[in-house]
Amino acid sequence: MHNDASRDQADFDIAIVGGGLVGISLACALGQLDPAPRVALIETHDYSSLPPPGFDSRTVALSFSSKQIFDGLNIWTSLAEQVTPIKTIHISDRGHPGMTRLHAREQAVDALGYVVESRVLGEVLLAAMQDMSHITMFAPARVTDLGIEETIASLSLDIDYGDIDMDESNKTITTKLIVAADGTDSFVRKHLNISQRVWDYKQSAVIANVATSKPHNNVAYERFTDSGPMALLPLGKFEDDANRYGLVWTVPESNTEQILAMNDEDFAEALRERFGRRVGDFVRVGKRSAYPLGLTHVAEHIRHRLAFIGNAAHTLHPVAGQGFNLGLRDVAALVEVIKHAGVDGRDIGDLNTLREYAQWRSKDHNTTMLFTDALVRIFSNNFGPLVVARNAGLVAMEMFAPLRKRLTRHAMGYIGKASMLARGLGL
Repeated sequence: MHNDASRDQADFDIAIVGGGLVGISLACALGQLDPAPRVALIETHDYSSLPPPGFDSRTVALSFSSKQIFDGLNIWTSLAEQVTPIKTIHISDRGHPGMTRLHAREQAVDALGYVVESRVLGEVLLAAMQDMSHITMFAPARVTDLGIEETIASLSLDIDYGDIDMDESNKTITTKLIVAADGTDSFVRKHLNISQRVWDYKQSAVIANVATSKPHNNVAYERFTDSGPMALLPLGKFEDDANRYGLVWTVPESNTEQILAMNDEDFAEALRERFGRRVGDFVRVGKRSAYPLGLTHVAEHIRHRLAFIGNAAHTLHPVAGQGFNLGLRDVAALVEVIKHAGVDGRDIGDLNTLREYAQWRSKDHNTTMLFTDALVRIFSNNFGPLVVARNAGLVAMEMFAPLRKRLTRHAMGYIGKASMLARGLGL
């Protein structure tokens, strides 16, 4: 990082607002730079209260490029034993013959992606951060105000010290760059009156872990139905349940409460009716939760001394499993831009520097959002000619390897310019 006078005027080089999985990943990635920038990480939740392991543990799908990024950050070795590889993605359209399969072996890789518990990923990232002296954590703490000036930005924090009586519960810090990683409902975005485009799908995602009578054999299923797509992601064994999947079931908003209120037997039967019997019987269903589905996209990804990453920049329908992966690709690109700015002696918070990040990420953002949106709309539709066309497309993809390869590369997280980390080159 360039050591100029303006750097010394700020308490930190970079302040990350939001310490979820994307925010912590950025903090860890910045630690790979030499010299490492001074980073403030501000998170509203208490990191000491991670949920215990269990059948119902929430999961996240990691694309192959995300695996490469974590490998470049020296984090993958800690994750490798705790992930479930996806070797095949099976795509089908309920009630119609069209289907295709994407195989890791066709891409000469061990897996197209991996499934890991969110809790495990959080623990590994937090453990990596503990060894990094460049990071100052403010958690639990929230930003109550922020200001951006020509040479510096400031953040007012309300810090919760719990039972400890501290004089500094209200603190102001200064920084060269604010990175907003504080989710779809971003305080930073709202405070600065930056608009976001929102598309409401009038659908909900019902999330649960399920156990089946047949082994998953590292196959992930994407099944399209007239009420919306459903996905089954292979999970590792938990206690007596050897064959587990993470379920994402898209349902019309109006049906959500009814489905959540079902007992386990009725839910398993409804699931079997919608999905079919490719995985055998659903022998156990875990705790169910639901959240509304939409597509959001922030109108400005950057301002002077400000950049948005992760769900603060974009929120996707979970149909293609790209949400967290898109955010991690933001991280890899932003760190690379910051690295080059530091080497060249440029101001990391300057609008011209941040414009490189915004321009770099625009193709991936737009392509991934359009692709995800098209999947939802095309496959949640019973219009006759569209049904014929989409099934013809699935059949063609199964028959022609070049078409399959393009879709597979997309699933692996390679859209637009790939970062050094995503290419397995490290920083």
